[in-house]
Amino acid sequence: MNFLLFDIDGTLLLSGGAGKVAMERSFETVWGIRDALRTVPLMGRTDPAIVRQVLREADLPQEDSQIEKFREYYFWYLEEEIGKDRPGKALCPGVLPLLNALSGTPNVELGLLTGNWRYGGLLKLRHFGIDGFFRIGAYADDSMDRDALVPVAMDRFRQTHGMNPAPEKVFVIGDTPFDIRCGKPHGVRTVAVATGVHSAGELQAESPDWLFADLTATDEVVKALTG
Repeated sequence: MNFLLFDIDGTLLLSGGAGKVAMERSFETVWGIRDALRTVPLMGRTDPAIVRQVLREADLPQEDSQIEKFREYYFWYLEEEIGKDRPGKALCPGVLPLLNALSGTPNVELGLLTGNWRYGGLLKLRHFGIDGFFRIGAYADDSMDRDALVPVAMDRFRQTHGMNPAPEKVFVIGDTPFDIRCGKPHGVRTVAVATGVHSAGELQAESPDWLFADLTATDEVVKALTG
């Protein structure tokens, strides 16, 4: 069985900046920091890693209770922001036809591997009506280190199916160098898609197994992901 692990932001969807705005509102609410993400790179990073970087740069203590409070505000603000009309907010090209094709393909399990906290990631997917395609995932709740998420997802596959997934049948699909890098130590396949902020050239430099400009060539992408 092929186990396909999709990133969310920049790979499946574009939130039009809803996540960033929700985070900045939460930083201001909890710590009084304005424009907290002005100089902080977001794509490919996990939510808790972003939060802790901002706190380090602001020379503030990284208290778990305050970070949990931040999370609660973030989910609240994200649900509000993702519902707004925002320029650029959309599913990425080809995503819905691809998910429909893969969901009807035998011996394929669709999963998520994302730097989002689980609830925030599912809020985004639910807004676009694609949350029902995925039943296994690894999230920032599981580890702040993206490289640690592949084993988490593989363990959840084992718990669901009663067998270990073969690494050569596990595919990490994402739009950043971090997505490609996180798969390499675990011997899984990596698929880069240039629908985020990184160019095809930047992604190719990480030597993914496949590289697509976007996911619109449904038959070609399905063939790559299913052999």
